[in-house]
Amino acid sequence: MPTDTTRTRRGRWPLARVLAPLLAALALLLLPGPGPGGGTADAASVCSGRPTKTYSFATGELRLYRTRHYACAVTVAKRPGAARPMTVSLQPRGGRPAVKSGRFGRQTGPVTVHALNRCVRAYGSVSGTSRSTGWILC
Repeated sequence: MPTDTTRTRRGRWPLARVLAPLLAALALLLLPGPGPGGGTADAASVCSGRPTKTYSFATGELRLYRTRHYACAVTVAKRPGAARPMTVSLQPRGGRPAVKSGRFGRQTGPVTVHALNRCVRAYGSVSGTSRSTGWILC
């Protein structure tokens, strides 16, 4: 009983011709490479939106980001290393604060709140040293 291997190959080759370029393009998108934005840890943010304000204090900084509908906050340590107590809080006016705290080595957060047409208040601390804001991003 003869088997026809050319027929099976013809069925697989068109699929491979389509999938190979798609997989290569996906790998280029997902893997960081040399060039603008690829390679530094600070280049990418964990919050969506544009950076709005940065408040520095002795042991770290509180970073705020804003989109049209949301506000986001992250507390970053000046010297990453061993885990230490860190806190970040973001509260929209008239709402409850979103808080993330614990022991972290580099950063805590992000915390995101809905802030369409609302002011927000932020708080961040690293190893007991803190920084808070009044009502901002109005």
